[in-house]
Amino acid sequence: MSAFRLTTAQALVRFLAAQYTERDGVRHRLIAGMWGIFGHGNVAGIGQALVEYAGVMPYHQGRSEQAMVHAAVGHARHLDRLSAQAVTTSIGPGATNLVTGAALATVNRLPVLLLPGDYFAAHPADPLLQQLEHPSAADVSVNDTLRPVSRFFDRVTRPEALIPSALNAMRVLADPAETGAVTLALPQDVQAEAADWPEEFFADRVWRVRRPAPDPAELADAADAIRSAARPLIVAGGGVHHSGAEEALRELADATGIPVASTQAGKGSLRHDHPADVGGIGHTGTAVADDLARAADLVIGVGTRHTDFTTASGTLFQHPDVRFLNLNITAFDAHKLAARTLVCDARTGLRALTGALAGHRVDDTYAAGYRAGKQRWERVVEAALRAGDDSAVPTQTQVIGALDEVVGDTDVVINAAGSLPGDLHKLWRARSPRQYHLEYGYSCMGYEIPAALGVQQAAPGTPVWALVGDGTYLMNPTEIVTAVQEDLPVKLVLLQNHGYASIGGLSESVGAERFGTAYRHRAADGSFTGDPLPVDLAANAASLGMDVLRPKTVGELRAALAAARAASRPTCVYVETDPAPTAPGAQAWWDVPVAGVSARPAAVDARAAYDRALADRRHHL
Repeated sequence: MSAFRLTTAQALVRFLAAQYTERDGVRHRLIAGMWGIFGHGNVAGIGQALVEYAGVMPYHQGRSEQAMVHAAVGHARHLDRLSAQAVTTSIGPGATNLVTGAALATVNRLPVLLLPGDYFAAHPADPLLQQLEHPSAADVSVNDTLRPVSRFFDRVTRPEALIPSALNAMRVLADPAETGAVTLALPQDVQAEAADWPEEFFADRVWRVRRPAPDPAELADAADAIRSAARPLIVAGGGVHHSGAEEALRELADATGIPVASTQAGKGSLRHDHPADVGGIGHTGTAVADDLARAADLVIGVGTRHTDFTTASGTLFQHPDVRFLNLNITAFDAHKLAARTLVCDARTGLRALTGALAGHRVDDTYAAGYRAGKQRWERVVEAALRAGDDSAVPTQTQVIGALDEVVGDTDVVINAAGSLPGDLHKLWRARSPRQYHLEYGYSCMGYEIPAALGVQQAAPGTPVWALVGDGTYLMNPTEIVTAVQEDLPVKLVLLQNHGYASIGGLSESVGAERFGTAYRHRAADGSFTGDPLPVDLAANAASLGMDVLRPKTVGELRAALAAARAASRPTCVYVETDPAPTAPGAQAWWDVPVAGVSARPAAVDARAAYDRALADRRHHL
């Protein structure tokens, strides 16, 4: 067995460059590149190794550690989790800045490899710069904050420990049922330590992404349940996309006539104009989907986690005899809501269901009813998106409508937080499986701009749009510089309404009276009700290197969006919006607890409404 003399960091980079996934006979680089910000905890280890192996491991220079994780997650999601990226940081604050991004990746079941630097394994001079000392546990570092948000964590304290640790890391990243953030904490002395490495460690290695088939007994039970249901409803989640199961879902819907609603992660599983597509479900869903959910006697979840937004905090599914069937690659999610389970790959399971249901269709009256509801909702959508005239100051829904007119079928629209997710879930007309990219598992402000970079890397030549409000922009604009540096022509639509519109509305509804949700000067009475702050976010985006367009009216907005779409460099469309809410209201409840006692009438009234809504909550058994 031949051996190579390399540092631990060099060995890791060379190993990562030889890892591949394979699904359905198509091979992908498992680790397509590495994002990095360098400090004393990684510059001489991973940094030097990236110089040594620049020809086999692409490097991307980030500006914020959290943003680098978001970029890697966006890349992985767009490629159906078949390819990931790594992120290297220094010790201390560089490492802890990874925690939010790691949580987002793990919540959304998306792979990312985190390589934070760590203290010296040999402890030659504790405490180091940026080392947190624990008085009773010398093996604890701030990197341990990444343990609860990682699907696999290891601290590589000896060079020889890298081999099993790296293999375990790849196993988890490539496993569709286990994937999420993976952390290998790398002590800085170990990174630079030389050792002999077996040649086999660097051989090309293929990790096959399994498509497990359903258990025959579970499949038979599932088919029986569907055949006996009068009002079945499919809820398509992100697992449909991760599995590439959109065509299999369409075949099932065509064969059976069962309507399909979608979560934020599952939207686009069917095209918006498919007869069975009834749009988003839950608190931010459409009227037709939520009405179907209330009357459904069988809810068929496909690749969904059944979050509170989907279930309207346990109040949505109101049929007295409603039952659940969950098709999911993880037993953990399949068993939610006391469901019958079909633990398998989404595409494989849907095709098996279609075969098992041969000849079965829902009642014509049921199908006609939901299709009529779909047409009614489409009229609501059209009225919201096309309201007003071209000389008006745009509302948020008019911004969505203008973008709807400009984008092509394969454009990608990215959002995560604020009031936009609710409006988009109800109103966006998804035309292709990857167009609607909403991160709503962690709903992390600041995700959109860096994620757009990752998607653009995954899909060169595809127009990629990051939609952000002013609050989200202020959280994380730094990767604009990276977009300019790497010549990634992302399109940023920046909506300025001078405050946190989404949380302001929620604050009002729960009796908190919009406290602390506006960007305004403090008035004489101490409240933040003075003039808007003289903040120019468009100038900020321009200072970071973007081309900036400033449309004032709906007509100018449409032209600016078309110009941005055609642009060959990073471009921002900055829109001062009319803050008046114009989207259809929530069609279902969401549980945000309200003060149980208060001297203020707004909170008293909100608590009364809250108690009324609670009466509809059910535990499904």
